[in-house]
Amino acid sequence: MPAQRAKDRASTDEKPRVFTMSFGSVYPLYVQKAEKKGRTKEEVDAIIAWLTGYSGAKLRRAIDSGVDLETFFAKAPRLNPNAGLITGVVCGVRVEEIADPVMQKIRYLDKLIDELARGKKLESILRT
Repeated sequence: MPAQRAKDRASTDEKPRVFTMSFGSVYPLYVQKAEKKGRTKEEVDAIIAWLTGYSGAKLRRAIDSGVDLETFFAKAPRLNPNAGLITGVVCGVRVEEIADPVMQKIRYLDKLIDELARGKKLESILRT
C-alpha cells in the first residue's frame, strides 16, 4: 500500500507534459495552422504579442532559446489585462474554468490561434 501512495503522490506532483515542451517547437505549429487557413505568420506574431508582450527580437529569442512553455509564460513581459475576456472551449475544456494559471495561459494562446484559423478578424481576436 505505501508504494501505491508514493505512486499517487508522484503522479500528482508531475507537471503536465505540455509545460515542458519548448515554445520554439510549438510556434511553427501555430504558424502552420494559421497559414493552412490563409492567415499569416505576422498575424500569429501579433496575437502572441497581444497576449504575452513578446514581440520582435524578444519573441525571436524565446523561439530560438528553447525555453519551455511554462517559462515562456512565466517570463512574459506582460500578460494582457484583457486575457480574461478569452472564453470558449479548447481540447474539450472551457478556458475560463481552467484552474492552473500556466495551463490557462497556454490554452488562451491555443484559443486565439484557433479563432485566427477559423477566419475571425484580428481586431475581434484581440478583444479590441
